[in-house]
Amino acid sequence: MRLDLLADLNAERAARRGAVVVTDLADGSQRMLRENEAASDALLKSLNVRLRGSKSGVHEHGGKKFFVELHRPPLRIVVTGAVHVSQAMAPMAKLLGYDIVIIDPRDAFATPARFPDVQLIVGWPDNALPSLALDPWTAFAAITHDPKIDNPALKLALDAGCFYVGALGSKKTHARRVEALKQMGVSEAKIASIHAPIGLDIGALSPPEIALAILAEITLYLRKGEEASA
Repeated sequence: MRLDLLADLNAERAARRGAVVVTDLADGSQRMLRENEAASDALLKSLNVRLRGSKSGVHEHGGKKFFVELHRPPLRIVVTGAVHVSQAMAPMAKLLGYDIVIIDPRDAFATPARFPDVQLIVGWPDNALPSLALDPWTAFAAITHDPKIDNPALKLALDAGCFYVGALGSKKTHARRVEALKQMGVSEAKIASIHAPIGLDIGALSPPEIALAILAEITLYLRKGEEASA
């Protein structure tokens, strides 16, 4: 790889932004597309290659072969709630390749014994989340059922543009949440993007099943984005 491309790629990595490097296998020429350029690139569109939903590999177009190399930041799931559902989510998330962070001010729940080998923050989310620098490669799940904990965190996740924001609770609970978020100055468009009730509707009953439903929906929106709701 050319040194200038490598420097640009490292800069994107440091900023937790994705990038695509396209190599013409006939002549070795290369170009890099930043995350905000990749979605509109004519060649990637013709190859049906998307930064979030595809794999690196060789593609052919117009009688030419290209190697398309996708560079994505490490995926994260940030959860408010050191509860039974997040206990089940943590090992599943790791198997799926997500880093997971669990935040809860209740030190009786947020203990290393209950969450071994997990990044655990004992504190209020509105204090803890700014240091995590939420971004579009982060999914956020609010599952405490406590609006004092979940609602400020939801606002921060929505403001940061997390690719997925979900919240546990019934439709009645979510209706109260919507009103509270409006009072906090969150726009109706952002509120409408919250997945609530959280998770795919698989008829989940137990905490592990709820965790599975949440992770399935997160992965669906990672790979398909807005197409997932079409």
